[in-house]
Amino acid sequence: MSSRPTPRRTVLAAALAVTAAASPLSSVASAFAAARGGGPERPAGSVDYRAWTTFPQWAGGRGAGTRVLGGDRPGLVLDRPIGTLEYRDPHTGTTGRWEYATWLSPVSALPAPATEIVVSWNARTPAGTWLQTELRATYTDGTRSPWYVMGRWTSGDAAGDIRRTSVDGQGDKKSSVSTDTLAVDDPASGLRLASYELRLTLHRKPGSRLTPTVWRLGAMGSDIPDRFTVPASRPGEGAGHKLRVPRYSQEIHKGQYPEYDNGGEAWCSPTSSQMVLEYWGRRPTAEDLAWVNPAYADPQVCHAARHTYDYQYKGCGNWPFNAAYAATYHDFQAVVTRLRSLNEAERLVKAGIPLITSQSFLASELDGAGYGTAGHLMCVVGFTEEGDVIANDPASPSNAAVERVYKRRQFETIWLRTKRHNAQGEVRSGTGGICYLYFPLRPTTRQARALASVGVR
Repeated sequence: MSSRPTPRRTVLAAALAVTAAASPLSSVASAFAAARGGGPERPAGSVDYRAWTTFPQWAGGRGAGTRVLGGDRPGLVLDRPIGTLEYRDPHTGTTGRWEYATWLSPVSALPAPATEIVVSWNARTPAGTWLQTELRATYTDGTRSPWYVMGRWTSGDAAGDIRRTSVDGQGDKKSSVSTDTLAVDDPASGLRLASYELRLTLHRKPGSRLTPTVWRLGAMGSDIPDRFTVPASRPGEGAGHKLRVPRYSQEIHKGQYPEYDNGGEAWCSPTSSQMVLEYWGRRPTAEDLAWVNPAYADPQVCHAARHTYDYQYKGCGNWPFNAAYAATYHDFQAVVTRLRSLNEAERLVKAGIPLITSQSFLASELDGAGYGTAGHLMCVVGFTEEGDVIANDPASPSNAAVERVYKRRQFETIWLRTKRHNAQGEVRSGTGGICYLYFPLRPTTRQARALASVGVR
């Protein structure tokens, strides 16, 4: 195919103003980069991912009606509701009454002020329960943002459940939320996000004893300077390594279940998620897949699309919703973060961790792809001896054609840049190294070290 359809959501960049000049890194950001092992081959910028996963971390927040679970996998549950609310679901038109309880994180100061924050979570929500995540930021001018809803989420879509959704129209003329990302409106002004706090609200039907359980709540703050290109990297420790990741094509699902973003042609994100899940041995059961037309190949891809669908965005590409879907599988974790170099990706692959990357490009910018796209997800599963990228690209005509080799220099540019030109020569945004990382609850020592090296613990 010669081109890909433009997604409903504009691909986000670290700096949103298309004419904004690159802002210099602060001394704090430079120190942060040095601490992370930054060097001349490492693109400039700051990335900070942090999460609440342990009993002391959860206990360090302020709960109102919630309780912290101990044991092998600490988490947060609804214990004693502190009130009830009526929620009118904009996607079903129905109004339901819900009990709720809340949890508030401590204020987290960013090591380097950020232009963007993405929140992600790992949770279980039985039918009749759901959760809401919110974020409030403090700006570098000392003022605070309002509370922004970063997602209303439930893992299923049973009768009576809400429909998982992002929330449009949130902003205060300094920052705004675009589907799943809070971003400073004008990075060129110098304004940044200095700190943030997160709030969870857990809901259930009145009188129920069911509860959402949240095991991981994380946020990634970043400041990636405006750039149309990035410094070239040299092949590192991951060269010559390839992981055995299943290969699934989104294209063979074209026209299937059009209620989920017009069918499979737009399912790059859930298809990528499913490939990596099955690499780790996680997949839906036969009972889970009973709803899928038995004539369809790879019904688990249809299942992933249904369970990552954002009813407001009207697509399956909501980054935190994909991570949350992945983490519904047994003893599994998932985060949304940014990497700053292909060398970081190589380190993960060598440790046995594939990654899912988001990028946008013209057909002429990625040899062998055969298409251009305003936003597309694929899996990085290895590197050749020469350091070129081995990718499972779901935008392929068949499962057999999914594995591709893309030139290292081309791939790192289209993935790590924050600015690009479209086919009309207009300046548009790039994703600045966004990726999903999925991994077991108990990774190996080598895997844990690789994750820690990119800031994920």
